[in-house]
Order: sequence, then structure tokens, then C-alpha cells
Amino acid sequence: MTINKQEISFRKAAIIAGCTYLVMFAVAIIVEAIVRRRFIVPGDAVKTAHNILANEMLFRVEICHHIVIYVCDLIVAWALYVFLKQVNNNLAILAAWLRMVYMVISSVVLINKINILHILTNGDYSAVFEKSQVYAQVMLYLDAFKYGWRIGFVFFGIHIFILGYLILKSSYVPRILGILFMIVAFGFLINSFASFLLPDYKKYEKLFRAVVGIPSFFGEISFAFWLLLKGGKPSVIAPSTSRINYADIR
Repeated sequence: MTINKQEISFRKAAIIAGCTYLVMFAVAIIVEAIVRRRFIVPGDAVKTAHNILANEMLFRVEICHHIVIYVCDLIVAWALYVFLKQVNNNLAILAAWLRMVYMVISSVVLINKINILHILTNGDYSAVFEKSQVYAQVMLYLDAFKYGWRIGFVFFGIHIFILGYLILKSSYVPRILGILFMIVAFGFLINSFASFLLPDYKKYEKLFRAVVGIPSFFGEISFAFWLLLKGGKPSVIAPSTSRINYADIR
């Protein structure tokens, strides 16, 4: 079978999305395992602030990790649009924009972590505020980041739901991935709204995080490997060539 330029472009979009997904997973896992656990002590502002000061460079690495993830989100949004626009162009555009809205919200709330560095390391602040006030503001900034991130996850959840729908409607992506993505989407939405609606959310936070995290990990990692191994290959998309106009894939 001859592979034309348009087919190669379709395949490249799948490879770019798959590779970028794996970069995101690798960075997130490393930071979660090595960096993030060193900082926050729930309910203890003093220990949290001291941990950040004692591991200042690692805290800066964590901030950079978020920036890397947000750049990857932008690339994934574009690549998945190219890969799925043949199913429904309007919905594929909406999905891409929703992921970018999530990225923008998350980028804005990241300023809270940068503010933590300033208030802990800048002597001008310590000259104005009592230590207890500084520590309280550290926790306030951490909470502001956390809740802002959860607002962003509402948009991310809708993005994932539309992505799952597009996968279900396509004839060249396994339907099980679409079903899994839609389940994941409901998990994100339920967790985000529960954090605002339930006064005792912290009692169930681990459960909610598991409901989101476990299917999300398996769904996205499976999709990433499928994109790398099979996504956009002529043998995979051949049955649906009547529905795909390769001339439209740039």
C-alpha cells in the first residue's frame, strides 16, 4: 500500500500526541514520587513552610514541572484535534479549546506557588509580617492553587468527555477507550464539584481521588500507547477511508 503525504500527516499527529502523553506521565510520576511529598503537611502551616524552605530548589522544580505539563497540554490539544477532526470538526475544536482553557486556568493559579517562594525567601515580607502570618499565607496560597486547579478540572473533564464521544463515534479508535474516557470525565466533574459542595470533603478526598486517578491513568496511558503503536496507520484507518478525506488533513 502506498502511503501518501496526507496519511503520513495523520500518523504524525498520533505519534506526537502519544509521545507527549508519555512525557507528561513521566514528569508527573517523577515529581509526585520524589518532590511533592516533601512539602505539604496537612493542617500544619509551620512544618509545610519549613519543608519548602529546606527544599527550595525542589519546590522550584515542582513549579517548572507544572509549566512543562501545560506546554504538553497545548501540544496534545492540537495533535488530538488533527487526529479526530474527521469525526466531527466542531466538537474536535471544542475539545481542543476546553483543554486550553484548563491550561490557562492552571497556569494562572500557578502564580500562587510562585508567591509562596516570594513570601518565604524575600526579607521584605518577613520585616512586615509576623512569622505566624507568613505561614498562614503559605497555606492560603496552597489552598488557592488547589481550588483553582479543581476549577480547571471542570473544563478538563468536559474535554475528556467530548474526547470519549469522538472516539466512540470514530471507526478507527477502539471503542473501549471512548467508554473509559467518558467514565473518567464524570470522575473529574464529580470530584471537582464535590470539593466545593461537601463541607466534609476532606474525609472522602482519597476516595474521590482514586475514582478519578485510577481510570484516568489506565485510560490515558492505554490511549497513549495505542496512538504510538497503531494510531493513524493505514491498516487501522483503512476500513473507514470512505469517511476520511485525507486531503483535509494537513
